[in-house]
Amino acid sequence: MTPPQSPPPPLAPASLTPLTYLYAPGDRPQVVAKALASGADAVIIDLEDAVSADRKDYALTATAELLATPQSLPVHVRVNSPRSRQTHEAIEALTELPGLTALRVPKVAHATDIRRIARLAPGVPLYPLLETALAIEHAYTIATADPSVHGISLGEADLRADLGIRDGAGLDWPRTRIVVAARAAGLPPPPQSVFPDIRDLDALYASCAHGRALGFLGRAAIHPRQLPVIERAFRPTRGEIDAAEEIVKAAATDGGALALPDGRFVDAAIVAAAQRTLSIARREGPP
Repeated sequence: MTPPQSPPPPLAPASLTPLTYLYAPGDRPQVVAKALASGADAVIIDLEDAVSADRKDYALTATAELLATPQSLPVHVRVNSPRSRQTHEAIEALTELPGLTALRVPKVAHATDIRRIARLAPGVPLYPLLETALAIEHAYTIATADPSVHGISLGEADLRADLGIRDGAGLDWPRTRIVVAARAAGLPPPPQSVFPDIRDLDALYASCAHGRALGFLGRAAIHPRQLPVIERAFRPTRGEIDAAEEIVKAAATDGGALALPDGRFVDAAIVAAAQRTLSIARREGPP
């Protein structure tokens, strides 16, 4: 008989969780510099899809030069697939640098992929990207593979191709799956995958609102113009803040479950959700 599992630990305050991540190609230092000044909560320097095969060595050299000094905001580096030569070289070149905050590891399919990276980069926070059906099936074991895993997220473009999905609604089940896996592992809510159309900001906002309803928090962007839309979509509205303040205030005067004046029943889980809403509302910038 399987022993009962302990509940996941409390989440870190949402005020410490980035809402916006901006990708920048590692072989274009000038674009990386603009990303660092864009107002994003965190920057992801990409050594994978955004860099052609003949420029990967240069991208790593340029990234190492930048991260040799501390940066003013969190900088993650997306390496290549876990077993690739380029990833081993990137780990060797980057993991001791003061400007590196975390590694994002694409094409993770098994917990063993992350354990291998964790051994090569001890003490570096890792963020696996789940991009195949197999990875989705292993979402919880990947999320709990090693203490160095600080979060998980989807790579939706590759997942669409793997599953043959044409409509974005077809991704809602895997999206929900990783939200549940992250929570079960005691990790922060995942950020959404990138929205590829940098011109249609209305569609981006609608997509973010849908992702927020599914349990995501924040989103990766591929252009600075997407950042304020993402920020606005994931921040609580004035009505949500007022409702959360009412719940927290009522809970402070009552030790157990209670009913609000409008008849709504409030328990500990609802109070915790209200506190998280207020934590997001109090965000003043990058962590």
